Amino acid sequence: MGNIAGLLLFLGLKEILESNNFAHHRATDSTNRKVRLMRPLPSILLLVAAWVAIPSEHAGAQSSYDLRSPDGKIEIRIRTAGQLRYDVLLQGRLILDSSTLSLDVEHRQLGIEPKIVDAGTRTCDQMVEPVVRQKFARIRDHYNELRLNMKEGYAVVFRAYDEGAAYRFETSLPQPKVKVYGEESNFNFPANFTVYYPQEDSFFSHNERRYLPQKLSEIAPAFLATLPAVVDVGEGAKVAIAESDVEDYPGLWLRGSGGNGLAATFPPYPLKESLSRDRDYKVVESADYIATTSGTLTFPWRVIGIAQTDGGLITNEIVYLLEKPSQLQDTSWIKPGKVAWDWWNANNISGVDFKAGINTATYKYYIDFAAKYGIPYVILDEGWYKLGNLLEVVPQIDMEELTAYARQNNVGIILWVVWKTLDDQLVPALDQFEKWGIKGIKVDFMQRSDQLLIDYYYKVSREAAKRKMLVDFHGDQKPASMTRTWPNLISAEGVRGMEWSKWSADSEPQHNVTLPFTRMFLGPMDYTPGAMRNATQKTFAPIFSQPMALGTRCQQLAMYVVFESPLQMLADSPTSYMREPKIMDFLGPVPTVWDDTRVLDARLGEYVVVARRNGREWYVGAMTNWTARDLPIELSFLPDGNFTMESYEDGMNADRDAGDYKKTTIPVDRTTKLTLRLATGGGWAARIHQQP
Repeated sequence: MGNIAGLLLFLGLKEILESNNFAHHRATDSTNRKVRLMRPLPSILLLVAAWVAIPSEHAGAQSSYDLRSPDGKIEIRIRTAGQLRYDVLLQGRLILDSSTLSLDVEHRQLGIEPKIVDAGTRTCDQMVEPVVRQKFARIRDHYNELRLNMKEGYAVVFRAYDEGAAYRFETSLPQPKVKVYGEESNFNFPANFTVYYPQEDSFFSHNERRYLPQKLSEIAPAFLATLPAVVDVGEGAKVAIAESDVEDYPGLWLRGSGGNGLAATFPPYPLKESLSRDRDYKVVESADYIATTSGTLTFPWRVIGIAQTDGGLITNEIVYLLEKPSQLQDTSWIKPGKVAWDWWNANNISGVDFKAGINTATYKYYIDFAAKYGIPYVILDEGWYKLGNLLEVVPQIDMEELTAYARQNNVGIILWVVWKTLDDQLVPALDQFEKWGIKGIKVDFMQRSDQLLIDYYYKVSREAAKRKMLVDFHGDQKPASMTRTWPNLISAEGVRGMEWSKWSADSEPQHNVTLPFTRMFLGPMDYTPGAMRNATQKTFAPIFSQPMALGTRCQQLAMYVVFESPLQMLADSPTSYMREPKIMDFLGPVPTVWDDTRVLDARLGEYVVVARRNGREWYVGAMTNWTARDLPIELSFLPDGNFTMESYEDGMNADRDAGDYKKTTIPVDRTTKLTLRLATGGGWAARIHQQP
């Protein structure tokens, strides 16, 4: 406000106050009543003059806004003076402090010295029914929104959910194409909290890191990380930094701020790439900008997921809700389910009269196993085609014979492919797959999330959907947050999963009970469980061709309930499973999608107990780290009625022989109370179905 306007406003207010004071003392006199009515007139004129003197771009604007979640527990305080910044409070307690945002488009700093044209609010309250049910059959999409429209041709939208906060930029610039040189997104915390930080070496990565706790101040600006970073903000609450609805833009990464915060960083736009072997397509020259995109664009959401308990991270759906709705009209053909996988078990089948390996006879054996147990898919992993050419099948496989045999047995075939080879041969390869009747593709080795690769994930999902094929992306985590937009994008890796046990001890129970609160927050994760060779810390050895897994047999079973993946793999060999009929009583029927999810008890990095419902059946999975523990639970989530529970429990000697377990069958109902006894690195799993 200018000096003249300020002076006029001051004089006007002073005049009103004096007139009211005068009238208060002399109101009994009839003459003075006339004076009391007349004296405010000059002051009103002064106020009008002051309003006229205010510069027009400030008219109607304000410098701060307040937005609350529907339940009132989360508050976002937005300030616009000088630069856009915001605080986030949880039940009145500050958990993000003066966090800043801006966008450098064609060297114009959007968010710096913003000039607000208008501000609008709205409330949304609707039910979303996912095409592929990861946690729930129905999700409440309930939020309050504030939209700040700026004079410079852009807007910033804030949303407050009961599950957290989010914001995004929207531009409507006159240029058809613009370059984005950078995006500032600083997540500043009020104290030096502990963060579970998946630190990376570079932007070229499979995103298969461990989420290790460290103090915010210990993370240097050079230390990159993928998502999410989960921050313990005290009093049991957790904050997960993530993103959603990324399109035509690079993926968000994080780095240290040198203080009590985390800052956004992005892989730059690639100018030149170099191929090593058939799969490592690295960026060798980059631009000084991060994206070249449309002048009219809806940018990705920057997500601050908030949970008041550790278990709240597991049921939090904010990332999914912020994704763009499905781009597919017909989704009736999308069938989630389990898949028998060859690569982890190195085709170690036995008791057959043919040489096991990458050949037609071996895959017919996998198909027979899948058909016997109602498993809808079999994967042909690396080796089925001559690397570098998806149209050249190795001579040991007769693809026409194999796919015909699969159809006869009502089993679908999914093919593993290297992403770059698929990109080079996309249309002819997918057309050939369609002729064979292939049901899906597992795309691997991208190791990038720059703008070109984000565009690639959309292109492959779109082209696969045209041919009614599922997609499982390995080699990057970003597709995990695109599954609402592309329901045929059935799962994603970008997780340190069980494959690591073939060469290291890094896929172990401590890590396993961290993942449900961290990586799984983004969306489904293809961890690939199901090991039948189970090892303790003393008995484990990484043997590539004869793999085993750390932790007990029952921890492996519990993963099918705790870990979310609508395309869930059976990683061990069919021979190993068929030797374990009691195990297949669980692994055969266990679903991969869920109508309801309840976290019964959980502590990040220590243990987790989850109950999930599919139809009328409930499943319970419990996992612990290397600490043996007894966990009391109640079955009050069950409806009225009588049920039968088939449980799989760590055996008395599971601390020495990780494969030791026992199966029990007992009647239960909603009043039943149990104590789950988990061995070191142990687990517990149960199937609960209603008695007839």
